[in-house]
Amino acid sequence: MEEFDHQDTREDVFSRAVKAGKRTYFFDVKSTRDKELYITVTESKKRFDNALGKFVYDKHKIFLYQEDFEKFMHGLEDAYSFIETGKEPPERVYKEVRRLSDFETDSQNSDSSL
Repeated sequence: MEEFDHQDTREDVFSRAVKAGKRTYFFDVKSTRDKELYITVTESKKRFDNALGKFVYDKHKIFLYQEDFEKFMHGLEDAYSFIETGKEPPERVYKEVRRLSDFETDSQNSDSSL
């Protein structure tokens, strides 16, 4: 009988915590089984829950995949630039690359409407 690998499929590669007032941001680089890298950004905020009578942490997480890094960074740069200058940066135009999974979802959606 083959042994089952109980290890998590996501390998932690790098982590950085940034404390900012009442919030802490965690930037984690992880690797899939196929050695593809992605980033998780977690915002953690401590608050008192009256119903429980104790402090709890609210956490919000986003996942950034390698194929989206450049677009995400451009969006963040544009937002930062707007805050700094008060002027809206020009819109960026990206060539859309569709993945096979996008087509599968489209065909499933169109089939269900029949």
